[in-house]
Amino acid sequence: MRHFRITEDSSSGYTGHVDAVHKWLLPGILTCPGCRTTWGGGSKAYPSVDLTPVVSLADFEEARASPIEEYEKMCELVRLLLPPGALLEPGAGLGPLVGNARGRFGPLVSLDRWWLLVQREALERLQSEGLRGLKGCRTELRFRQRKSPELLELEILPVGRTHPDCLPPERKPPCPRCHRMGLSLPEELLLDASTLPSDRDLFRLEDFSGVIVCTRRFVDACQRLGLDGVAFKPLPSK
Repeated sequence: MRHFRITEDSSSGYTGHVDAVHKWLLPGILTCPGCRTTWGGGSKAYPSVDLTPVVSLADFEEARASPIEEYEKMCELVRLLLPPGALLEPGAGLGPLVGNARGRFGPLVSLDRWWLLVQREALERLQSEGLRGLKGCRTELRFRQRKSPELLELEILPVGRTHPDCLPPERKPPCPRCHRMGLSLPEELLLDASTLPSDRDLFRLEDFSGVIVCTRRFVDACQRLGLDGVAFKPLPSK
């Protein structure tokens, strides 16, 4: 297999726990006029983004659902501040993770399946192996212990999609107004090989952005360097 899904390794024995949210976030959509659905994702996150230049900063500090017109207006306020290749969705997180952390952490930390944290030394070792697309961003985590690690959040861009063969054959097209797909994550994922990037070793899927994907090069480097804390599940592609 050339690609793998990164998940939490429940057998690792690490006790680390993080209770945090991103400093700013886009609102969810309240009753989309196209599909009549109230929803928000939140698995797309861009921790490198600094929203302090935005005048209406307070609007990004509270989780809520808003009319789609307000959501679209807020997207335009932040779009030029995003990293290249970023895609927005309702509930997307922006800026550093803020919150509390405790326990013993591994070199890699799978957080809520959607985000991936890494200790600074581990990131530097991976980057020295020539892995592509690894960007560590600072966090604002408070530790209630004397010896605490420096945890960075990896900024993982959405690239690549699932293959239609793993999706329901009778599915509705995305909402033309808010672009919501309304599909559950398939039990057996199949990647669309024609959409997968060739210039990065870590990414998340565009259509199911809670799925973090890495290449065989990433897995081999972690195993060679002894970096644990996460599990790798092979993903077929077509």
